[in-house]
Amino acid sequence: MTTATTSSSRYAAEYQNLAPALPGQALPWLQALRQDALAKFSAQGFPSPREEEWRYTNVAAIEKKLFMPVSQAKPQAVNAAWLKSHQLQGAWSLVVVDGHFSAELSVLAGLPEVVTVMSMADALAQHPEKLEKFLGQAVKNEEHGFIAFNTAWFTDGLFVHVPAKQVLAKPIQLLHVVTGADAMATTRNIIIADALAEAQVIETFIARDGVYAASQSGTGAAIASGGVANAYLTAAVTEVFVGANADLTLYKVQSESEKAYHFGGIYIKQDRDARFAHHNFAFGGLLARSDIHADLDHAAECELNGLYLGAKRQHIDNHTRIIHLKPHGISREIYKGVMDDRARGVFQGRVIVAQDAQKTDSQMNNRNLLLSDDAEADTKPQLEIYADDVKCGHGVTVGQLDEKSIFYLQSRCVDEETARNMLTFAFANEMVDKVKIKGLHDMILEQVLTRFPQEGVNKEWL
Repeated sequence: MTTATTSSSRYAAEYQNLAPALPGQALPWLQALRQDALAKFSAQGFPSPREEEWRYTNVAAIEKKLFMPVSQAKPQAVNAAWLKSHQLQGAWSLVVVDGHFSAELSVLAGLPEVVTVMSMADALAQHPEKLEKFLGQAVKNEEHGFIAFNTAWFTDGLFVHVPAKQVLAKPIQLLHVVTGADAMATTRNIIIADALAEAQVIETFIARDGVYAASQSGTGAAIASGGVANAYLTAAVTEVFVGANADLTLYKVQSESEKAYHFGGIYIKQDRDARFAHHNFAFGGLLARSDIHADLDHAAECELNGLYLGAKRQHIDNHTRIIHLKPHGISREIYKGVMDDRARGVFQGRVIVAQDAQKTDSQMNNRNLLLSDDAEADTKPQLEIYADDVKCGHGVTVGQLDEKSIFYLQSRCVDEETARNMLTFAFANEMVDKVKIKGLHDMILEQVLTRFPQEGVNKEWL
């Protein structure tokens, strides 16, 4: 167990001043949950590399500053035209600015009346009995310091409930925007898909100042609205509940400021025969960590895909955990990383097969491509199997571009630089092609192309 730091003590000291403005003040059960989280965070602080699941990621830089929530009364200075470029056409869009839901910027016309989509603050006011059944049930405060921190400090978030047998014709986009320096955007989301429901949800994290700047080696380009990159903290937790025979696909695109700190945790509970797929694209942030943890019931299916691209001194950490609790579960996982300059990529994947989970079928694969001698990739796949009739495996690769493949392209009249560009892009594009929503696919593809030299890659071919 870690001990509290000076920074965590400062946060705890400020909490009493902030608490009256937090949603759900009239709910005893929520106040008890927040107080429990505050006590745990005050005692433990933020996670430390001394914790096994954080051994590759040191968040001490976050503790050097005191990030503060942005008041809901502060004008939300977001350019509508710029925001529209990040809102997917053909999707319902919920916008959260600096940790607060903005109805004015959201697009919900045509959403079926039986589907509940609202801010977390409104949901706590209008449906407190429903929230009590789900909030804090997919992940507990004791998981680690960021969970306790989020539970105590969350200012708002989004609540999505798709009722039984409802099939959504369009995806729902949860668009998180941070506008200023030293801000703290702390949101809590609940997504529920009842039995036999089908839905697609997209989480997008962006910053107003511009999400990426060119690396020194020329492998990236500024792609947003310009300006000086801001340092701020995003701490977002999403709890997901997939009912029996329901089918839910969740996408996450993290393209925050190049000086931002990001923690995003997604925690999933799958009922019998539920199908869940997650596609994680991590591009931005100076230090970014993603948790994706899923618990599977009988014959549930889980697919986890990820692509993380790092340059300059970015640190991008991905932590996945799949627990097969019952028999006949199926899980598939593939994560790919590309690191340039002095960037560091981390993948920790863990699959646990419980004693009762016979006939489990699980495969995990992590592949990393290093484009410079100073880039680093740390990978730690784990299988914990307590059943004796299972089919499980994992694979890991870390290396540079295959010289034989480069030579082959050169023998076909392709110069060496173009050959390297083509192979790098092809390595990453495999994950982009798994995105079946055309508007989202094109948006992600554009971001991938800005991060790699485009010479030799013709966009019209893709």
